[in-house]
Amino acid sequence: MPQTIDYAQMMQTALRGLLRDVLERVAVDGLPGEHHFFITFDTSHPGVDLADWLRERYPDEMTIVMQEWFDNLSVMEDRFAITLNFGNSPEPMVIPFAAVQTFVDPSVEFGLRFESVEAEDTPDEADPIAALKEAAAQPDEAEAEPEQSGSADVVSLDAFRKS
Repeated sequence: MPQTIDYAQMMQTALRGLLRDVLERVAVDGLPGEHHFFITFDTSHPGVDLADWLRERYPDEMTIVMQEWFDNLSVMEDRFAITLNFGNSPEPMVIPFAAVQTFVDPSVEFGLRFESVEAEDTPDEADPIAALKEAAAQPDEAEAEPEQSGSADVVSLDAFRKS
C-alpha cells in the first residue's frame, strides 16, 4: 500500500476521464451547436498512430481540430481513434489519452491542460500546496507549540489566507 495519496495523479486520471466522456458523447450524438475542439497531443508518445508524413511534419506535438469534418470517432478506455481531413485526404489516427496535453472548446471558453505528474520533481513556489507542505515542515516559531495528543500536528494557515 502506498505511503501517500497521489492526488495529482488522481486528478489527471479524472480529467482524462472527463475528456473520454465528452468524446464518447460526440461519437454517439455528434458535436452539438457551436461546440468544436482543439486537442494537442504528444506525437512521440507510445501508442500514437498516425501517417508517416504527419509524424515527420509534427515530430513533437500536434493540434487537431474537431469541428466540421471528422469521421470514424471511436473511443476506447485508454485512447480514441478518429479520421480527419488534411487537404482533402482523410487520415486515420489513434491517440492515447495519456498523450493528450490540452483540450479546448473555445465555443464555451472551456479548456483542460494535462500534466505529466512524473515530470514534476520540484515544487513550484507559487503552488499553494507546496507552500503548505513547506509550512508544515517548518512551523512558525511565533506559533505556540501544539498539544501533543499523538494524533495530529496543528499548522496555522493564516499566512495563506487572502486579505
